[in-house]
Amino acid sequence: MSQEQYDAGLRERKAVLGADYVDKALAAADSFNREFQRMVTEYCWGGTWGRGILSRRDRSLLNLVILSALNRPHEFKIHMRGALTNGVSLDEIREALHVVAVYAGVPAGVEAFRLAREVLDEKGIKPPK
Repeated sequence: MSQEQYDAGLRERKAVLGADYVDKALAAADSFNREFQRMVTEYCWGGTWGRGILSRRDRSLLNLVILSALNRPHEFKIHMRGALTNGVSLDEIREALHVVAVYAGVPAGVEAFRLAREVLDEKGIKPPK
């Protein structure tokens, strides 16, 4: 594994998810999952997010759609928080979740809207009426 790519991944991961969240995940790693944490940081965050070709905003939208379609609620909520950090607007998130409903099925869209609302509520974000 490349230390340079790991370092780039760590910067991206912390910028999107927050240093507290990432530091906690890395500190909780043990002999069972330590290498996995390193791989996620280097490969997913350094090798993908760290490429700089797509903006963080665009990657966030893609992740929300993909995670919704795959029914990964925990990861969806993590990346919903990241999308807000990356400046994705509520209008853009709503439109992305409409795409989920059309292409991945209405139940996936319903769940994605429900999860997004949980994150908005937790962050105290009230969409206008």
